[in-house]
Amino acid sequence: MTVRRNVTPWASAALVLTALLTTSCGGQADNTPPSAASSESAVPHGHVEGAREAAEQQSRLLLNDPVSGDTRILDLITGQVHTTAQVKDAVRLGTDGRFGYLHTPAGTHVLDSGVWMVDHGDHVHYYSAATRDVGALPAGGRAQVRSDAAVAAVTDEDGRTLLYDRGELEQGKIASPVTLPGTHTGAVVPYEEHLLAFRNGSGTTELVVLDRRGKSVASPDVTCDEPRGDAVTRRGVIFGCADGALLVRAHNGAFTAEAIPYGTNVPATERATVFRHRPGSDTLTAAAGDDAVWVLDVAERTWTRVKTGPVVAVNTAGEGSPLLVLESDGSLHGYDIATGQQTARTEPLLTGGKRTGTDGSAPVIEVDPSRAYVNDPDGKKVLEIDYNDGLRVARSFDLDVKPVLMAETGR
Repeated sequence: MTVRRNVTPWASAALVLTALLTTSCGGQADNTPPSAASSESAVPHGHVEGAREAAEQQSRLLLNDPVSGDTRILDLITGQVHTTAQVKDAVRLGTDGRFGYLHTPAGTHVLDSGVWMVDHGDHVHYYSAATRDVGALPAGGRAQVRSDAAVAAVTDEDGRTLLYDRGELEQGKIASPVTLPGTHTGAVVPYEEHLLAFRNGSGTTELVVLDRRGKSVASPDVTCDEPRGDAVTRRGVIFGCADGALLVRAHNGAFTAEAIPYGTNVPATERATVFRHRPGSDTLTAAAGDDAVWVLDVAERTWTRVKTGPVVAVNTAGEGSPLLVLESDGSLHGYDIATGQQTARTEPLLTGGKRTGTDGSAPVIEVDPSRAYVNDPDGKKVLEIDYNDGLRVARSFDLDVKPVLMAETGR
């Protein structure tokens, strides 16, 4: 990875206009006409048509059995289970916090979980609504979907990217997409009203910042060899590279890129390529080969390698919380990130003995601010773990399907 300090500055009239037109949650300007102020005050702050606002996070789990195609949505507040579209042969299940994306060889099926949050920085709104089957996107099992409040960027295995209007998805519709010019390496990530992408050039992979039509508006002088894996945090976007990670941020109208190297030679089989974390947290986790885990502290710009048993799934809630590792013995293990010492371990949680592998069909660990969730496909259940209480099993949800794929929404 090569990084230079000078980053091409840029100014965009469109960006300035967007900033002027954006309505702040903090209140109205002093020059707002009285009639307009009266009209707006009749609508509660944060109101979303057709949704109910709540005081706490409205979490739901999307669950799918690729063999039968059965799909369920488990409401973690009420414990109720909802049936939704049948989607067979799914190989992966991704989410952007509201929508679930079931990737199959025939296309990518979009499900609206009906729960989401809107983060305004100093406060957060939580919403719930009815679940909805949106339909399918023409993108196969290896497609990558990344989104923000405005667009969903779908990059196929050949590097072609289509942008879908996320507002239309919220209405249960799939609008005609905008096709970005050229091809890209890895996922195209919407960020700060722009798109972050990697393009091959002169034997290297270079970061480019695009507008929503695909025009390059900034070119930080940075490369990322073999980019794999990405995560959006409050401090910016992290991309996995061959020699560590790249942190991309926007500040005062300019995009900057900073390398976070491993600090040592890391074999390709032990690199961090799939990041897992609690949304809103700056602590990322990833498998480091078969029997260790990487922890990336974005705030401190440091990597920590924690030696574990054979890794099936990994996650953490962030600073002050244990590193959670589901190991091939079927047990959930807790580790102190700073010392690397194991602090807790459950009895085997998974029915049918050992589970190996780290691909998308293996069980996963989903984490929110107080609980973690582990799917047990053979046992047809999901286990809720209190990770602040010695990995105590707080609840067990029995299901009528095998929850082979799982993702949490509402955050």
